Amino acid sequence: MTKLPVDKLTAGMVIAEPIMTKRGQTISKAGETLTHQLIAKLTFYKIESVAVDIPEPEPEPEPAPEPVKEKPQVSDQISYSQRLKASPKFQKFQSDYALNIGYLKENFEAIIAGGGAECSDLMLENCEELFKSKTTLELFDMLANMRNLEDPIYSHSLNVALISRAIGKWLHFTSEDLNVLTLAGLLHDIGKTQIPEDILNKPSRYTDEEFELMKSHPLLGKKILNNKGFDSRILAATLQHHERSDGSGYPRGLLEDEMDDFSCIIAIADVYDAMTSARAHRDPLCSFQVINEFEKDGLNKYHTKFVLTFLEHIANLYNNSRVILNNAKTGRVVYINKSNLSRPVIQMDSGEIMNLADGANKELFIKAIL
Repeated sequence: MTKLPVDKLTAGMVIAEPIMTKRGQTISKAGETLTHQLIAKLTFYKIESVAVDIPEPEPEPEPAPEPVKEKPQVSDQISYSQRLKASPKFQKFQSDYALNIGYLKENFEAIIAGGGAECSDLMLENCEELFKSKTTLELFDMLANMRNLEDPIYSHSLNVALISRAIGKWLHFTSEDLNVLTLAGLLHDIGKTQIPEDILNKPSRYTDEEFELMKSHPLLGKKILNNKGFDSRILAATLQHHERSDGSGYPRGLLEDEMDDFSCIIAIADVYDAMTSARAHRDPLCSFQVINEFEKDGLNKYHTKFVLTFLEHIANLYNNSRVILNNAKTGRVVYINKSNLSRPVIQMDSGEIMNLADGANKELFIKAIL
């Protein structure tokens, strides 16, 4: 075991002793492997040094006989996701993202303790690096690879803010409206901080009583933000992000014309992030599977203009992407069917052109983006 200052830590080292904040909060347990994200988190919490296990170097093996030279082979097994995670740009995003989780948690605590809209500029400034100078595809790809984080309230809120901002750009919002929409995404779930953790993180199905308690978080969030100077659209999004255009949502069963536009956008981003995240009962869905879920019944539940804009842009983001179908065959998206966005035309690796919108292929669907 060796004690090292935080600036000397590297990803891959194994933590030898539990790491605690000055307030006694556990940041990491013994035996956990250090990642760039975790090192950034230690820096944020001003941890000075960490005990780590550094394995002894293995003895060098005896030189092997020179192998017979064969034709070099190019591996196709390294996925786009693996290449992305290895890139310096992703590692910078990962570090900024981890810091933002900490900043957002601090801002939530300050607001709950009585603070108000004076923290808005700081919240926007904190997350500016995450959406600055990035293409929308790059942003969505990076978010798709940030799914193993702790603090689900805060990571989900950050994701919803970034996704909502992308929707706002597609709708040609002004810079001022984009900032209000981003803040609405950041704060939409602040009410969940008032739900007991054992219910919030429960892996199994809720009882009726537990579900009613969970459904109270929009009202709790609105109560926290009320009379603190926040834009009325932020308050509306906090209260209405689980409402649905057909009146099937909660807490008030509003119809589309009774909902604020920003609430309608946050609702779409909220569902998209939830579906593309892992749950106890299922793996995360890929973007085309989520589009399919929206197409099945979401067009009645969400603001028509906003959801169609969102789905069309998401589908087109992944045009020309490599995908794997549910029959394990792989290919590349070559054309998006505008009337059936979740079922594009695929050029299979065999050279075959397959239109998933064709009735003959109704049993096939895109299982993952490679």
